[in-house]
Amino acid sequence: MGSTVFDSFLFRDMFGTPAMRDVFSDQSFVDSIVRTEVALAAAQARAGVIPQESADVIAASCDSSRLDRERLRRDTENVGYPVLPIVTQLAGQCGDAGGFLHWGATTQDVMDTAVMLQCANGLGLIAAELDRLRARLRELATAHADTVTAGRTHLQHALPITFGYRVAVWLSALDRHADRLAAARERDLMVQFGGAAGTLASLGREGLRVRAELAAELGLRDPEITWHVARDGLVEIVTLLASIGGSVGKIGTDVALLCSTEFGELAEPFVPGRGASSTMPQKRNPISSELVVAAAKLLRDKASAMLDAMVQDFERATGPWHVEWAVVPEAFLLLSSSLAQAAHLIAGLRVDEDRMRANLGLTGGLVMAEAVMMALAPVLGRQQAHELVYAACGRVIDNGGDLAAELRAHPVVVASLGEDGIDRLCDPASYLGSAGAMTRSVVSRGP
Repeated sequence: MGSTVFDSFLFRDMFGTPAMRDVFSDQSFVDSIVRTEVALAAAQARAGVIPQESADVIAASCDSSRLDRERLRRDTENVGYPVLPIVTQLAGQCGDAGGFLHWGATTQDVMDTAVMLQCANGLGLIAAELDRLRARLRELATAHADTVTAGRTHLQHALPITFGYRVAVWLSALDRHADRLAAARERDLMVQFGGAAGTLASLGREGLRVRAELAAELGLRDPEITWHVARDGLVEIVTLLASIGGSVGKIGTDVALLCSTEFGELAEPFVPGRGASSTMPQKRNPISSELVVAAAKLLRDKASAMLDAMVQDFERATGPWHVEWAVVPEAFLLLSSSLAQAAHLIAGLRVDEDRMRANLGLTGGLVMAEAVMMALAPVLGRQQAHELVYAACGRVIDNGGDLAAELRAHPVVVASLGEDGIDRLCDPASYLGSAGAMTRSVVSRGP
């Protein structure tokens, strides 16, 4: 029975995905350890360190499905690490060739390499989910490139923008994350093989060749030097996951706010029962938005824990390494869920263009105050124009009415702009600046 949101039968698909759970399952970890041990034997045979026939027997005999799981659990708790218990059982499967298993390696070599194999698979899933979300955002931004809505700063109407522009801002961050993700996969997915203190001393002159062969066998990068106490690679991976989660969380925050009754500009995809309240029949809570916001907050702590675990002592850490065992899988699970929820949200997002336009008029045209001020500035000077429009806005706020009517009552403004000019300047669609050009630039990039 599950005891956390990650393994709970109730919550696990809200804080992870089945595919990512498979990547970071116990079975996957054990399989990755076995794969690493078999690959090490093959690499050492090519380098002439162990007999080829022994490597062949190891490859043919090592079978993770034949491991005694209860014995493995018991021995791992006793030893403190799973590698020795696994190697002991694998050696029994291999007969005499088992004496060449784990040759010159240390526990951390095998565990770190196994985690890197899991991370490689996990990042592949993340990249695919990120691309799916980006494609849906690109479609949404294109569809609403000309949908005028209120831009808001400090939760107040600021200037008109388009909804497509807002979506393109979301998308642009994820596009940059996709670039970072590609670079991290190339830079950080490194094989770990250094022996007892990282120097490969037990393999003599063949150590570096064995490491290179092992990296090639597993499809990982061969690093310049042993990294078992230099954890920047894993830290970069987890902090990147957290950063992506933060950008998705920003989308969730915006959507949740715009779904609120007072805004009413967006609505999450709905099926009967989705977001229902146990006591208020009318409720349709923005569940997907809430989940991606929660994931962003939890991912921040995962990044913090990894940064703390970077501070390691000498050539083998006393404790910080163990922090990663909990943090890395949970970070991948959280972001996988966040991306899946966001893709679902965006694919079926309901956009109420009429409500957006109506909301633009809530302040009586005050959202166009800057446009009027900038048009008056060449005639009156910027400071005088600002003071005049500021006073007009104050009267609208205090007495009601609308900005255009207030301006038409001011002879200096009418003389400077004309009544038609005032009407044109008070049309939100007339003051969008480069929003359209920037939106087109983002959506034209492609996945």
